[in-house]
Amino acid sequence: MAAHVLRLRLALLFGALRGDRAHVTRAVAGFVALTVATVAACWALLTLQHSDTDVVLAVLVLGGSAVTLGFALAPLIGAAEDPLDPRRFALLALRRGRLAAVLAVAGLLSVPVFALLAIAICAAVVWVEHGTPWPVAAASVVLGVLTCALLARVCMAVASLFLRERRSRELSGLFLLAIVVVVVPVGVFLASLEWRGTVPSQLSEAVQALALTPIGAAWALPGLAGTDPERAWLSPLVAVGTLAVLGLAWAWAVRRLLTTTERPASTRERGGLGWFAVAPGTPGGAVAARSLVYWFGDRRYIVNMLVIPVAAAATVIPLLIAGVPFELAVLVPVPFAALLLGWLPHNDLAYDSTAVWMHIASGMRGVSDRLGRLVPVLLIGIPVLAVAIPVAMSLHGRWALLPAMVGVCAALFFAGLGLSSIASVTAPYAVSRPGESPFEQPQRTGATGAISQSLVMLGAIVVSAPALWCGWIALTRDVDAAMLALWAGLAAGLGVLVIGVGAGSMIFSRRGGRLMEFAEST
Repeated sequence: MAAHVLRLRLALLFGALRGDRAHVTRAVAGFVALTVATVAACWALLTLQHSDTDVVLAVLVLGGSAVTLGFALAPLIGAAEDPLDPRRFALLALRRGRLAAVLAVAGLLSVPVFALLAIAICAAVVWVEHGTPWPVAAASVVLGVLTCALLARVCMAVASLFLRERRSRELSGLFLLAIVVVVVPVGVFLASLEWRGTVPSQLSEAVQALALTPIGAAWALPGLAGTDPERAWLSPLVAVGTLAVLGLAWAWAVRRLLTTTERPASTRERGGLGWFAVAPGTPGGAVAARSLVYWFGDRRYIVNMLVIPVAAAATVIPLLIAGVPFELAVLVPVPFAALLLGWLPHNDLAYDSTAVWMHIASGMRGVSDRLGRLVPVLLIGIPVLAVAIPVAMSLHGRWALLPAMVGVCAALFFAGLGLSSIASVTAPYAVSRPGESPFEQPQRTGATGAISQSLVMLGAIVVSAPALWCGWIALTRDVDAAMLALWAGLAAGLGVLVIGVGAGSMIFSRRGGRLMEFAEST
């Protein structure tokens, strides 16, 4: 049976080269790209043979940890089905333990694993050149490759069990967004470090921590054996323990897959419900899904989002003209963007036009409406700020001010969202109707719109004043005030957000009739 499954796996690999021309072209292009990347990675590793041991350890532990995470995340993000899904063998009445072992071995026969094996062997050669005994280097290769392959199998089984019904490009986009939020700030921070032939202290501490984690222990084994003998025994212990836990998880996943009946997907599910298939089946989830559809499909929302980066970047120009140093001017656009992002939904209810009747007629609780409408802004604002803040810090040059920048942006952003949750139900004003040009605004007889916009923006600035003051002190006098700015900003912003959502919920529940009158009149 094992030989038959292995032959089946090889046949599936070569079967990718058969079929229609477009499919074969994509397969060959992907294989060529992976081959080129593998050759480049191997060449780069071999050039480390004459580098210091600390540099080699940092590069291999960071790179190996990133690759291990990639093997875990790829099955969750991608929509490809597992050709060796255990459920395909359910009718053969095979023993579960034996089937799990055979499928785990068959999982090693894949192009990504072959590429990883080549890179791992080059890393082992580098370690041997640095005096590491070859059995230790070989053990690192075996543990690292087995961990990645088994982790991919487990994550693919988890995706098949729990994400199959919600698999969509929207869910994949959320996973990619989460990766960008983590990868970009880390990449900007690493790029800003000054190596000068040695490993920076911040990076060395991160490497030492990763060396004792499940994703980095196998790759750190040869390096710790030569540089830190006192902790060297912990790395193989963590690596072997990780492999054992993954083996148990894979056995459980096979058992669960073989004893779980796959529910046939309906026509609507196969066609895809977009954000409605991703959001939870609650009133708040329905509002969030509908808001996401509007924010990413309605020209009025898209124009509002595109204006923010342009307006934020434009703030630097007058500052530079006035003679403000560049390293200070680059600190202004990100907080300004955070303020605009929090201010953005202050009139969100008016953009619904008469569609707001669905929320009112269904008897929806106000908290569901308020929270659901904030999901798109949070989904846009948090990643944007997570990427923009490290970039601003890198341009400024003083990473010690990072907590202060985070606190100021959090206060402006979250306070703006809290005040917008109140303003959108207490003082909505007329906007262009759905389908109309976002640049065509209706005539307004009162000053409600201007007052609402001003109060939300000024209120967010006032609430953020403690964080702004502490940030200014950290910038000009005492850098230790940066942590105080962080906690002050988080406390003020989140506090106003909670209060704003609560107050807006009560107002929404009590003013349903007036909101309908407003929607009909505009």
